[in-house]
Amino acid sequence: MRSRPNPWPLYGAELAGTGLLVAVGCSIVILDFGAGSPVARLLPSPEARRALTGFLFGTTGALIALSPVGKVSGAHLNPAVTLAFWLVGRLRTRVALGYVLAQLAGGALGAVALRGWGAMGASVAYAATLPGHGEWAAVLGEAAATFALIAGLLAFLGHPRLRRFTPALFPPLYALLVWIEAPLSGASTNPARSLGPGLVAGAMGGWWVYWLGPLAGTIAAVALQRAPRLRSHEVEVAKVTHFAHDRYGVFGDTRRK
Repeated sequence: MRSRPNPWPLYGAELAGTGLLVAVGCSIVILDFGAGSPVARLLPSPEARRALTGFLFGTTGALIALSPVGKVSGAHLNPAVTLAFWLVGRLRTRVALGYVLAQLAGGALGAVALRGWGAMGASVAYAATLPGHGEWAAVLGEAAATFALIAGLLAFLGHPRLRRFTPALFPPLYALLVWIEAPLSGASTNPARSLGPGLVAGAMGGWWVYWLGPLAGTIAAVALQRAPRLRSHEVEVAKVTHFAHDRYGVFGDTRRK
């Protein structure tokens, strides 16, 4: 008789991974754009610094995916990614809900470290994501950016030859997204990433933007992936990398379970 899967180590890994993503990734934002930034002196162009920030943020996520943390949980680190895997039938509902709660907790805990930047961090609201040209423009920006993230992720994971290169997608993708879309919304694509700095900075008024936009973008990307011409390339497992590792037995096809 097969033992019941134990998802708690996966939740712990998602909490730790999302905490690292927020602590390290948002520290990069503060270093590049905070008051007195040494990067600003070396790279005066805000556009160039946005692209650099996105590249380094994406690199942080890629390294977490490749780490032992990613090996355990699959390194979703983002409720939008978990939603995508659930929508394509690769993650049980109970486990998906646990992932989202762990990610939100990790985002909040990881942001506590941002207080260590002091006045430099406060000058950019500890890297909180804020609508730049109105809330609905930010929703559209978040939807478009998240669509690009999830569509790219599903395309890589659904193609056997690209699958092992999935983490390499994130640095150039986020460099492009942050460069283009950050003036609208901050290019979050991730409710957990927006939650932590928003709590630390006391800037939670527009948090709904960072739910509605990513959810809409995710649903649209999954709908595209399910189009008849693309269904031959289906996602096989709810993980970004370490595909052969499933000791907890929760990453397979759940559509008939």
